[in-house]
Amino acid sequence: MKNNLLLFILVLTIIFYGITGYHFLTGWHPVVMMCIAIIIGLFINLIIYGLLNLIGRALATIPLKSTTAVLSTIAVLTILKYFGFGWPTLFYCAIIALSIAFCIALYRYQLKRNAFSSLFLFITFIAVGYVFYALSNDGTDPYEKETPLAFAEEGRSLLPEVSINNPAAAGSYTVKTFTYGSGTDEQRGEFSSGVKFKTTTVDGSLLIPDWKDKKKKWREQYWGFGAKNFPLNGRVYMPEGDGPFPLTLIVHGNHSMIDYSDDGYGFLGNLLASRGIIAVSVDENFLNGHWSGDFRGKEMPARAWLLLKHLEQWRTWNNQEGHELVHKVDLDNIMLVGHSRGGEAVSIAAAYNPLPYFPDQAKEKFNFNFNIKGVVALAPTDYRYDRKIVLKNINFLSIQGSYDADEVSFWGMRPYRRLQYTDSISRFKAGVYIHHANHGQFNSTWGNSDFGAPSKWLLNLQPLLKEEEQQEAAKVFISAFAEASLKNNQEYLSIFKNVASAKKWLPVEHYLTSFEASNFHTIADFEEDIDVTTAKDSTQISATNMALWKEQNLPTRDEGSQENNAVILGWDYENTDNSSDKARYEILLSEADSIPFRNTTSLQFTLGAGNHEWLDFNLTDEQKEAKEDAEEREVPQLDFTIQLTDKTGQTSMVKVSDIKGITKPLKTRFTKFGFLDKEMIGEDWEVQLQTFHIPLKAFSAANSTLKVDEITTISFIFDQTDYGVVVLDEIGVSGD
Repeated sequence: MKNNLLLFILVLTIIFYGITGYHFLTGWHPVVMMCIAIIIGLFINLIIYGLLNLIGRALATIPLKSTTAVLSTIAVLTILKYFGFGWPTLFYCAIIALSIAFCIALYRYQLKRNAFSSLFLFITFIAVGYVFYALSNDGTDPYEKETPLAFAEEGRSLLPEVSINNPAAAGSYTVKTFTYGSGTDEQRGEFSSGVKFKTTTVDGSLLIPDWKDKKKKWREQYWGFGAKNFPLNGRVYMPEGDGPFPLTLIVHGNHSMIDYSDDGYGFLGNLLASRGIIAVSVDENFLNGHWSGDFRGKEMPARAWLLLKHLEQWRTWNNQEGHELVHKVDLDNIMLVGHSRGGEAVSIAAAYNPLPYFPDQAKEKFNFNFNIKGVVALAPTDYRYDRKIVLKNINFLSIQGSYDADEVSFWGMRPYRRLQYTDSISRFKAGVYIHHANHGQFNSTWGNSDFGAPSKWLLNLQPLLKEEEQQEAAKVFISAFAEASLKNNQEYLSIFKNVASAKKWLPVEHYLTSFEASNFHTIADFEEDIDVTTAKDSTQISATNMALWKEQNLPTRDEGSQENNAVILGWDYENTDNSSDKARYEILLSEADSIPFRNTTSLQFTLGAGNHEWLDFNLTDEQKEAKEDAEEREVPQLDFTIQLTDKTGQTSMVKVSDIKGITKPLKTRFTKFGFLDKEMIGEDWEVQLQTFHIPLKAFSAANSTLKVDEITTISFIFDQTDYGVVVLDEIGVSGD
């Protein structure tokens, strides 16, 4: 019977291997492939049968209790993996296997203290000790000396002089703090018995239909309220004085709902209030994650809507004669600041603001229409809400850290690029990429680890900016944005045009800034078609002697999309027969694009360093062999020349480095074990662009005969380094 069963199983597997081989298309005859597959199947059967026989015989010599103990341990550790440890499966299994090996080594050593047992114990002890050491320390920065600080170089010859005060310095106003709320919060005294002003609750049930089942049960049991009576709780930082003062709402992102997040923005609230802006940190902790479940983005409409309901409350107080806050608020100047999911929520709130109805359920009427002048998104998401938000006619700022292990890509640049200006009012948008900044340290209560334990033990924390440094940088950029948006102090925009103007106030670090004013005229943004020789308005493009020339959508490090097309340009004079002919990329302007040069002050484009290894595809086999034998080429410090040509043929040239340096790729090591980065995070870098503003007067100074109002050609001439790759986008002109 036993032999018949073995024969039946063997025949069955051979049949399936034969079927697979017969249909495996290689160009050989199907019968030949079937025979090969049957032979392979027999071989695999024999190998596995032999291995399992050996394991079975070994298990037969082990007492049943020992076998049971081992199997139960494996089962328990497997359950623990899925409910407790967020570690990658392979790494988790390796650590468990190493721990078991150490236990076995210790057990063998106790039974028989010979040389082999001692060596086995010593090796496993060293391995376990290394793992514990690696998990317990802060890690290291393998790229610490790879990228020199571009803006730290003194004296860019064409950098315009800017006279502004430190926007992160405390202002002249005394700050008082208090809270307001519905008084129904059973967990937090500051929003119940401790409130200065009591608010009414709001019915958000239509905004969050996923408030049900265990998420509803346990949340309402904990908080004492549900979606039908959400509280309006706020922590206020108020400048003392008559006012009226601009108003800023700050909202946190997703975190454990019982590890309250709203108290983490005091560093920002106190600064803004000292500079004459009311700041309110809004409590939305009841929408955050909990062991009973995470809404997974279905709560995003409620996060946004609650901000607008807070603004309604402030409007009521501001118009209520006899109230302590009457006429305290300048309702023509409102700003929203959000962090993480809150960073997406502020964009949604700004998009909801002019609508008459909630777009997901029109039974909910809207009547907001506030004068929201600006939106700030700190390390935001841009994918939680199932609608793609397109903002219009508003100032926008997004800030992202390169070491953000929670939101590993700069999602805030997607709404930045979608933003539209449709009127004649002067506005702007900006983006800031801060190297070595993480996700959590924008909130002073979240800490420097973007994962909770035990996953956080894997994070490489040593390269991170200190919390006070990261928050100081945030204060500089957010306060400058507030000054420009809410007080019309436009001189602070220079910080976003060229971050070197703020280097004496910022921690020494890499900052990539993007900036675009509403008067920007686009000449080429590579979004209109797949023809690399054309741009907008019949403008033509040509290139000569380029080793690499293509347009593509830029990916994120985790293989997502930046939702942005750009042109990638590479040159390589080390692997060419004639290095005297420099690579050129030229834009031949149409009449429509020539006109804006008559009423503008700057040539503008966004630019980032590419990977020079992208040039390798262009090498011959002989060159590839030579490259393998030679030392790896260094990452070059990129630079090139920009040339303008007018109708009469007059030319003028400016080097990019005379304005600011091109930062090398900003690489990251998120985990202490580098091989885990690819699985947990993605690539060690992603293309990040920064904006370059080249004053037209710089070209006039180089050649006074050039007529800057009659430009016909913009040339990018790659004449400063022997090889390199750049990513170029959003070429155009702008005024001050």
